[in-house]
Amino acid sequence: MPRGSDPLANQLLAALPQAEWQRWEPLLEAVQLPLGRVLYESGSVLSHVYFPTTAIVSLLYVMEDGASAEIAVVGYEGLVGISLFMGGESTTSRAVVQSAGRGYRLRAAVLKEEFSRSSPVLHLLLRYTQALITQMAQTAVCNRHHLLDQQLCRWLLLSLDRLSGNELAMTQELIANMLGVRREGVTEAALKLQEAGLIRYARGHITVLDREGLEARSCECYSVVKQEYDRLLPVRAAT
Repeated sequence: MPRGSDPLANQLLAALPQAEWQRWEPLLEAVQLPLGRVLYESGSVLSHVYFPTTAIVSLLYVMEDGASAEIAVVGYEGLVGISLFMGGESTTSRAVVQSAGRGYRLRAAVLKEEFSRSSPVLHLLLRYTQALITQMAQTAVCNRHHLLDQQLCRWLLLSLDRLSGNELAMTQELIANMLGVRREGVTEAALKLQEAGLIRYARGHITVLDREGLEARSCECYSVVKQEYDRLLPVRAAT
């Protein structure tokens, strides 16, 4: 079975109790998530929620002039489309695939029904939402108060946590769009990390050479977010 083709590779799906999992399994649709695929635009009505297994999805806030900045990343630990069960049919953010891979989707009507009928599903999704809100808040604080190379470290570590290897296919232009900064700033920050022996950057690929060094150079924002995800979303298989 190809990596990522098992829906239980998604942490939320794997945490479902057996009764809920048996209802969900036949309703999940496997999907390929290519780089750059827009899953939804700001203001659009959501038809599905997405559970990535090997893909990473960026949630972006887009300004009127077209400028954008990333507010959170979602990988195998979560789902894309929390507004469906938080009282809205649409969202103010854009969701775009940052790292290509696989995932599963579930119809919006099904998720809303499950959220209302099942206490375990409700509590699981609310815990995930709390963790995601923590990431969004910490990202806003980090972008306002910390140096660009610290922001880049945080972004690389969060992305790395959602991948199986130590390499990211990512251009500096795309990173700049995610962080909401100029490309020249990302170039300078990446060179600093490369000169320190923490990463290697070439032809749109970033290889992390020293993860511990990257964590030491990052601000506290990465550890705050990681600890909250670990606290709220314990890994456990469906039983």
